[in-house]
Amino acid sequence: MIDYLNGKLVFKDPTFVIIDINGIGYHVKVSLNTYSQIKDEEQIKLLTHLHIKEDAHTLYGFKEEMEKRLFLLLISISGVGPNTGLMILSSLSGGELEAAIAQEDHKTIQRVKGVGAKTAQRIVLELKDKINKDNPTPSHPVSGGFIQQNQFIKEEALQALITLGFTKAVAEKNIAAVLKKSGSEISLEELIKASLRST
Repeated sequence: MIDYLNGKLVFKDPTFVIIDINGIGYHVKVSLNTYSQIKDEEQIKLLTHLHIKEDAHTLYGFKEEMEKRLFLLLISISGVGPNTGLMILSSLSGGELEAAIAQEDHKTIQRVKGVGAKTAQRIVLELKDKINKDNPTPSHPVSGGFIQQNQFIKEEALQALITLGFTKAVAEKNIAAVLKKSGSEISLEELIKASLRST
């Protein structure tokens, strides 16, 4: 099992990164929360989980131990695959997810694309005893500041949403709705995150 990767960051996208280690490029899927914490580091270390299926070996990467722990808890639940787990961790910060589980807030979890009512209830039921209610981990604010909205940002957000499973039409509609509410300035991470929650 590959526990972590430490190498040169050669490519970064809101949904994945490529890390060069001794001339081998590792394609690692990441959540939006991890993406927002990476910034433009030349050397990067990501905690990883290798998911093995008959037709694919996929690496998932996490900047923090807490996010990896939550991911492993999520995918231990019947009906929650790694892509759904990553979608949940892209829509909610670790702190928000822990709070929703501790408070039995199914609706917050259910707002994530691909998570139905029964799955949200199962997540709460199976994980509430495993989440530390007395010491919830604080959520991490998206860093990097706000940048002027432009066509590049919209295109990047659109591509990320399509990669995450949205149709182009739905992705464009969600992005437009978010931009209408937020005004002219929003970061790429916040645009994607808000679009993931948009209904």
